[in-house]
Amino acid sequence: MNKDIYESPLNSRYASRQMKELFSPDKKFKTWRKLWITLAEAEKELGLDISDEQIEELKKFKNDINYETAEEREKITRHDVMAHIYAYSQQCPKAKGIIHLGATSCYVGDNTDAIIMKQALILIKAKVISVIKKLTDFAMKYKDMPTLGFTHFQAAQLTTVGKRACLWIQDLMMDVENLDFCINSIKLLGSKGTTGTQASFMELFDNDCEKVKKLDSLIAQKLGFKEVFAVSGQTYSRKMDSNVANVLSGIAQSCTKFSNDMRLLQHLKEMEEPFEKGQVGSSAMAYKRNPMRSERIAGLARYILVDALNPAITASAQWFERTLDDSSNKRISIPEAFLAADAILNIYNNIADGLVVYPKVIEKHIMAELPFMATENIMMDAVKRGGDRQELHEKIRVHSMAASRVVKEDGGRNDLIERIAADADFGLSMEDLNKILAPKNFVGRAPQQVEEYITQQVMPVVEANKTDLIEESELTV
Repeated sequence: MNKDIYESPLNSRYASRQMKELFSPDKKFKTWRKLWITLAEAEKELGLDISDEQIEELKKFKNDINYETAEEREKITRHDVMAHIYAYSQQCPKAKGIIHLGATSCYVGDNTDAIIMKQALILIKAKVISVIKKLTDFAMKYKDMPTLGFTHFQAAQLTTVGKRACLWIQDLMMDVENLDFCINSIKLLGSKGTTGTQASFMELFDNDCEKVKKLDSLIAQKLGFKEVFAVSGQTYSRKMDSNVANVLSGIAQSCTKFSNDMRLLQHLKEMEEPFEKGQVGSSAMAYKRNPMRSERIAGLARYILVDALNPAITASAQWFERTLDDSSNKRISIPEAFLAADAILNIYNNIADGLVVYPKVIEKHIMAELPFMATENIMMDAVKRGGDRQELHEKIRVHSMAASRVVKEDGGRNDLIERIAADADFGLSMEDLNKILAPKNFVGRAPQQVEEYITQQVMPVVEANKTDLIEESELTV
């Protein structure tokens, strides 16, 4: 790494090698050559005068790119595709005349983008499923553990630790649905020519429409795609890029929600993200264990949320059959959206693999709030023992207000239960009250919901994708 020039932290600091390789120049230019070979093969099969010898020559140098020649040529032509056609032809003199035959630059540019985006989405899906699997194990382990629920970040009815994890899982499951739809809807541009009319190919094939149509389908088939765009300008519709970015934005939303919850839970000391032995939480406060990974998720996800506007604006701003203001923008916005999504999923996988739960703290927080929540149950039990409902309601109100003052004004412990136990009108001992106050009595169907959701909806998806699971996600920093 050069220390005297800027390099994107997404590349040097955050994203995985797999994702960086997908968006590398080498991957792009090798895919260009694969596309040129595919075009030549398809054109030969449809009757053009292209020899096996020419195709074999192209294949010989498909991964041996003479970058220096291409770079020198681009300085002259100011055109990357023409520079690489020239470089390829220098290695393949016999095939020189049939490289890029009938095609325009978007044949290699747009088809390559579609191929790489699809592969990148498949990698992203594997990482999302891997997070889901780790959270699923966590949810099942803690499906019965009561914890305070929060609405408005104010204590509300109890839920369970596992049920809360299911909320995180459900967001990601929605992302998997969107990923599947997006992966299956990615299409190749195919071979459409300068304005999408395929006029150059009609010329090559003597106006044989069927052969020109077959050329498109052959290219898709050889490259493992079901279909190409039926109509296009010079480029495929940039709405495809926008759709892809929106899927990544959805993942960023899910990850941010999780990271915010984790940061709040770590503040409450109920849960923590992993913390390595030598990790430093603060340069000044050595005792601190800051939720740095969750914060990093939030920061990188924010970048994706904003970056998703780029393809949306680009798609809306295309003029007629094409304009070139898309090119410079998408060279940045699409790869960096993927690198950022990859990075946050690496972190999410790491956190999900080492979540720390502190049951005693959770129990302490429950018992500080539960007496207030349990007052109706207590009142009903006292009524069953002969108490007057209206009188007991007023007494509970008075006792609750007094206990609340102790907590809020004096900083004391919630003593509502002791007050009720001492009030003879309730006829309830501390033993009776403790049975009523068992936290498991207040979680509703949360444990069953966890088990039903995980077994019926989540595990079938995980099982169907088990060969793609990523067991470990090591962080660079």
